[in-house]
Parts: sequence; C-alpha cells; structure tokens
Amino acid sequence: MSKILIIEDEAAIRRVLTKILTEENDTYQVEEAEDGVAGFEKIKNNDYDLVLCDIKMPKMDGVEVLEAVKKIKPEIPMVMISGHGDMETAINTMRLGAFDYISKPPDLNRLLNTVRNALDKKQLVVENKILKKKVSKNYEMIGESEAINHIKVMIEKVAQTEARVLITGPNGTGKELVAHQLHEKSERANFPLIEVNCAAIPSELIESELFGHVKGAFTSAVKDRAGKFEAADKGTIFLDEIGDMSLSAQAKVLRALQESMITRVGADKDIKVDVRVVAATNKDLKKEIAEGRFREDLYHRLAVILIKVPALNERRDDIPMLISHFADKIASEQGNAVKKFSAAAINLLKEYDWTGNIRELRNVVERLIILGGSEISENDVKLFASK
Repeated sequence: MSKILIIEDEAAIRRVLTKILTEENDTYQVEEAEDGVAGFEKIKNNDYDLVLCDIKMPKMDGVEVLEAVKKIKPEIPMVMISGHGDMETAINTMRLGAFDYISKPPDLNRLLNTVRNALDKKQLVVENKILKKKVSKNYEMIGESEAINHIKVMIEKVAQTEARVLITGPNGTGKELVAHQLHEKSERANFPLIEVNCAAIPSELIESELFGHVKGAFTSAVKDRAGKFEAADKGTIFLDEIGDMSLSAQAKVLRALQESMITRVGADKDIKVDVRVVAATNKDLKKEIAEGRFREDLYHRLAVILIKVPALNERRDDIPMLISHFADKIASEQGNAVKKFSAAAINLLKEYDWTGNIRELRNVVERLIILGGSEISENDVKLFASK
C-alpha cells in the first residue's frame, strides 16, 4: 500500500483529491490534514510515501511545511497544490526540493501522472538505500584491536561534523574504508562520495579531472566537461594519494578549500561548490613539505583531523577476524561452501610479516581457499602462503 497524505484547508478539494486517488488505485491509502500544522504533526509521527500540500493555508503555509519536512524526512516526495495566483511560488518550491506542483482545480491526468512519478521516485530512493546498505558492507572495518577501536571512535565523533580529515598509513591498510565510513555516517550520506586516485592521473590531466574544463581549453577538450569537485557537490570528495598531486593542482585545491569556489580549466567563470574534502596518503607529508613537494598551507587546511591507519603487523590480534571475514566473502563471491582455517594455520598466519598489509592477507586467504584442502591446515599455509 502506498500511503499518501493530503494537506489542504479546503474540505471540498481534499474530498476531490481523495476520491480521485482511491478510485484510481485501490492500493493508495489516503489520509487528510486540514492545515499545515496538523499535516506536519502527521508527517512527524507517521511514514508517508507521498505528500500533496496546498501552498496557501492558515497557521503554516505550504512553503513552511516543505522546508520543515525536508529537514526531518527529506526522502518524502512533496507535490505542491497551487491556486492561479500562487504559480510563481509553486515554481520556487521546486528549488526548495518539491517534486512537482499541480494547479487548482486539479487536472485528472496530470494529477495521476504526477502521483505515479512521485511514488516511483520514492520507491527508487528506498531501493537505493537498500543497495547502499549492501554496498556499505564492502567497507566494513573488521577488527577489535585497540588501534581499530580507536579509529572507530574517531569516525563516530568526526563524521557528523564538517571537519576535513587527512588519513595516513601504508598502502593496503584500508584508508579508503575510513573515508567511506566518514561519508556514510555524515549528513552528506544521501549525496555522492566521489573518489579520485591522484597517483593514477597524469599530472597534466589532474586539474582537468578535478575542476573540469571548457571546450578548446586544450587539444583534446572537444566539449565542456564538469570535474570531480562539481560531481561531489553537497557530498564528499575523497582525494586518495594526495601526496602525489602536482604543486599547481595543490594550489587550486587550496583555493577550493578556502573559498568553496573552483574554475574549470580554460574558463574565467567561478563555480561555487559545497564539498567536504577527505584526503589520504601513504607519504610523510611533513617530509614532502620540507623537500618542497607539498604545500604547507594545504597540509594545514587538510589536516584538521588526522587519522592514522595502522599497518597489519601492528594489529595482529585482528588477523583471525579478517581471515574469517575474507573466507566468508570469497565463498559468497564464488558460490562455494565456506572453508574453515585450523587454529594452527591461523597462528602461523599471525606470525607472518605482512608488508602488503590487509590487501596481501586477502590475496593469501583467497589463494589458500583455492589451493588448500577442505580445511586449511598449517601445511597448506607452508605450501601456498610462503613469503
């Protein structure tokens, strides 16, 4: 059943809308509210799939209802009902987050099409949330060691703020997991998390990648193109391996942080962006600063909060949990039964020198599952996980 709320101070209009919707589809469950205050109370205390809301009402008008709802339940699509004199206001409500508007008296086909489209959008939002929960499992932080618990506590404290975060640690330790957790637990979680691997982009292209370009800015710029900062608007941009970024690009990132403005390559028009920046590096940035390869002013802008992710050798107590996690995940991916690891096998793996950190451990677990016996033994580890 799709649950719809009609907020309208004219009883006749409420009756017409209710009659149209319930006769059109017997899965529509329609409730009514006679003014904005009553409607908002219903929304606070109930879950609705759609709200139809008049603009001009006593006590609390439709624009005030819309703004209040977007603060507490932004996922509910709201369709505004406007009189002929309210058209300009109705159009402005779209900028405030309304799904659409319909005019009085309501046109039957337009009303029904708008309702169907709004409910489809709500369903898509629900499906995306379910998908996001599944995706977020790929970014779980596995472990209960003191070092990992310290990071989890920091994430809980920092995620809800707008503070910039610099994540440090060796390659393969899971710095991207921290970035994802920070985003998913933040107020920006409903907006994009855009990841940029600064080390993988040639220095001559990094500015275009981050800030976009206009047609003709360089030889291959055949059309205007938005950059990653624009794509991350209202969300988070994760600048991985920022220590590999060119000095000229660093200067532009610094400006973006200072002024919340970017300029596409080849353009003279500034674009305002609202982006939270999370950065990561495996380099010693203070050493890079001393050697002239990294801007000190950018470092201080980025490192409001520092989170150091430990090497696997520093959290060996987490290895049994990580092995179990990877074994379950690999079995699920391959459609096979989960293979157990003997206590002796796990103890031997705990003694290894994990220079490649968690990434290396994951590869070794997969290799042992493919090549080892029905239960992974100490001998399997000696044969197939030799360093």
